[in-house]
Amino acid sequence: MERRFFHLSASSRLCFYVIAVLLTVALGGEAFAFEGESSPHERTISILGVTVSSRGPIGTVTSIVLTFQERTDQTGLMIGFTRGPGRLSRMAQTSVQQAIYRVARMAKLSTDSWTVTISVPTPITIYGDSLSAMVGLTVIALAKRDTIAEDCIITGGIAPDGHISKASGLALKLAAASKSHIRQVLMPDEFDPAEPDWQTPFLMHVSPVDSVQQAYQTLTGSPIN
Repeated sequence: MERRFFHLSASSRLCFYVIAVLLTVALGGEAFAFEGESSPHERTISILGVTVSSRGPIGTVTSIVLTFQERTDQTGLMIGFTRGPGRLSRMAQTSVQQAIYRVARMAKLSTDSWTVTISVPTPITIYGDSLSAMVGLTVIALAKRDTIAEDCIITGGIAPDGHISKASGLALKLAAASKSHIRQVLMPDEFDPAEPDWQTPFLMHVSPVDSVQQAYQTLTGSPIN
């Protein structure tokens, strides 16, 4: 397995995009060990997506494994993306990094002592940014020791102002979630007018949310700060 880490200090956040690329090259996939790390907290989460089959576009439910640790140092957030058997595309990695920073800011938490590792246990490549809200909110829940029910999920990204950004393929994603027995799906309350109409599947609760605060409260039953 190849593990790529992105290590961004607090003073480097304004140069986020450039540093993310430079670190990918400079670190060469090496893993880092830190003294004083807490025990890791691991969570397997589901994400909704859309793929293309011989019958056309279909919704999918994919699992990713997220590990969270807190260190005793304050040298900055470190995010590792393990390659193999599956992986996140460059765009998906960038959206995840942004989401973690943005949700942490809304929660008034410092990320400077966090190590987050993400892996994809199935041999696929995940594209886009609609997984980033679920990843960002899950990281904060792990940091705060809150719980997100396994049958609850959100699709969408995190905008700079903390709003949940639009997600595409909602009808297909809801159908896939229903087949996977997901009980509750959170989605952006701002819909793309180009999206086809959708109906709430039987026994599923669909919750439109407009902000990180509302999404976190709905997913965990606790306020974000």
